[in-house]
Amino acid sequence: MANCDRLVICEHCDCVYEKITLVKHQTSVCSRCDGILQRFNGLSVEQRLALTFTAAVLWIFANFYPVMSISLQGLKSSATLWDSVLALSLGPITFIALVAAIAIIIAPIFQLLLLMWVLSFALANRRSPAFKLCMRWLETLRPWSMLEVCLLGAMVAVFKLAGMLDVLPGIGLFALAILSLLLIRIAGRDVRELWDIL
Repeated sequence: MANCDRLVICEHCDCVYEKITLVKHQTSVCSRCDGILQRFNGLSVEQRLALTFTAAVLWIFANFYPVMSISLQGLKSSATLWDSVLALSLGPITFIALVAAIAIIIAPIFQLLLLMWVLSFALANRRSPAFKLCMRWLETLRPWSMLEVCLLGAMVAVFKLAGMLDVLPGIGLFALAILSLLLIRIAGRDVRELWDIL
C-alpha cells in the first residue's frame, strides 16, 4: 500500500494533493475549488501548550468576571456570561439559552481541555491516550465555538447602550476578546497539523 503520510485531501471537494512545506504567511489552495489545504502555523508544541494554558486562564476571567456594568441614576448592574445564559433561559426561548451556553461556554472549555490533554503528551513526543477520539472531537467542536460572535454582540450592546446609560466594559469583555483571538490561533485553524507531529 502506498504511503499516505504526504497526502492531503481537500475537505470541500475531496481532491487529493501531495503536501508541501510552507513558509511564513503561505497557504496552499485547492486548484479545483480554491479551498485552503494547508496553512503555515509556525507554532511549536511548547508555544501551543503555553497559549492553551493562557486561554484557559482567560476563559476563567471571561466567565466569572462581569462582561459589562451598567449604571443609571445611582443604580448599578453587571452581568457575566453565565448571567446572560441564565437570563435567556428564563424567557420564552429557553432553547436559545442552551445553544448560547454550548457556543460561548461549553465548547471553548472542551476545546481547551482536549488541547491541553493532547499537547501535554505531545511535549514528551508521545500520543495521548484516546488521541484519535480527541482529534475528532477537536474538529467537531470547532464550528460550535462561537466566542467571536458573542464578543461582537457584547460590543454592539456596549455601543448601543452607551448613548442611554453609563456602560463600562468589564474585565470579562477584555478577557473574552483576547480569548477569542487565542482560540482562533490555536484551535480555530488547522489542528490537523498535530496528526503530522505525532
